[in-house]
Amino acid sequence: MKILMLSSTFPYPPSRGGTEIRTFNLLKYLQQRHQVTLVTQRHERVSDTEVEELKKWVSKLVVFPLPAEPSQAGISSLLGKVRRFIESVVKATPPNVLYRYSPEIQAWVDAYIQADKCDAIACEHSVNEIYVRPEFKSSVLTVVNVHSSIYGWVSNHLAMGASQNPLRDRLYLALLLARYEKRYCSKFSQIVVTTEDDRQQLLNLRSDASIRVIPNGVDLSIFPYRSEEPAGYGLIFVGDMSAEHNIEAARFFTIEVLPKLQQRYADATFTIAGARPTTEVLNLGKHPGVIVTGRVPSIVEYLHQAKICVVPLRTGFGIKNKTLEAMAAGVPVVGSDRGLEGLTVDGIDTPLRALRANQAEEYIGAITKLFENSEMRSQLSQNGRALVEQEYTWEKAGQSYEQVLLNS
Repeated sequence: MKILMLSSTFPYPPSRGGTEIRTFNLLKYLQQRHQVTLVTQRHERVSDTEVEELKKWVSKLVVFPLPAEPSQAGISSLLGKVRRFIESVVKATPPNVLYRYSPEIQAWVDAYIQADKCDAIACEHSVNEIYVRPEFKSSVLTVVNVHSSIYGWVSNHLAMGASQNPLRDRLYLALLLARYEKRYCSKFSQIVVTTEDDRQQLLNLRSDASIRVIPNGVDLSIFPYRSEEPAGYGLIFVGDMSAEHNIEAARFFTIEVLPKLQQRYADATFTIAGARPTTEVLNLGKHPGVIVTGRVPSIVEYLHQAKICVVPLRTGFGIKNKTLEAMAAGVPVVGSDRGLEGLTVDGIDTPLRALRANQAEEYIGAITKLFENSEMRSQLSQNGRALVEQEYTWEKAGQSYEQVLLNS
């Protein structure tokens, strides 16, 4: 099968972020059995070496430059934002999709489809839907791998009081995002999401859509099960520390949970591990017992050094790679409903695989329970790893994605 894959996010190295991890591992699987042509955009942090490495994983790699983000300063910027908002509403397309749009990519894709060079188009993340014309659906299979509903994401941020610009986001919800997701869903033969929550969110907007849930996975060779449990009272949270939802989670745990926990365990530490920490995240390192690492060579090594992994996310949709990776590494997890979204970790007839917490006192209670109970830590460690091995490998996700492309 000849597959044209579109990804405005450069999916290499696959440790850079959630979108990159999912895109890379799915194309890696597909390339074993099919011809994959990848069209992507390159930002300033992508090195020539990374471009050459990515070429090894596809039949053909086509790279275009990523446009510069619009200026964020001055009166002209304010007027520009107003113009961009009006344009977004008129076109029923979010500003971040429009600014990434490349007429050169559009011309390339149009010519490729007209020349009948592929059997299917796979858009990795909904931001790439802009290159798929409605008429493509009549000649090739069109698939969009949504990753997460934008409407659901923004709604959740507003509901949790985590939006950085509530007025703007309310306007987007009312005037733009529902229209956008309804519109682009109609262009695709098949829609893929990572959780049932996302599936229901899109079905609420378009009940006739064909939607398949394919969760994320873990490369078990990169995240081996730890050989022994570390001493001490080390806690860890991992993620891209420039992402708004991760910043909010790290701040919540540092300020509202850790000090109370340290009243019971004076030497408890909290490691915030992940690339691109903002100034706000770096300042959290001034709190007693908090370590901010920035980018590290190996996340799994830091996971193995922690007694417990916390996933205190309060916003965001979709299954979380960070949760799956901690479970694969054998680290007991205490997470929020959002941090554990899409995973069956507790309940009747379900082996206990993680502890659930949403409020500060619930985190303190769950972490204390684990600190004091080595048998429960071992139970979560083993059950979490078993769950990933059974249900959440990239091999399994790749097989499901291949079936969507072959059978739709």
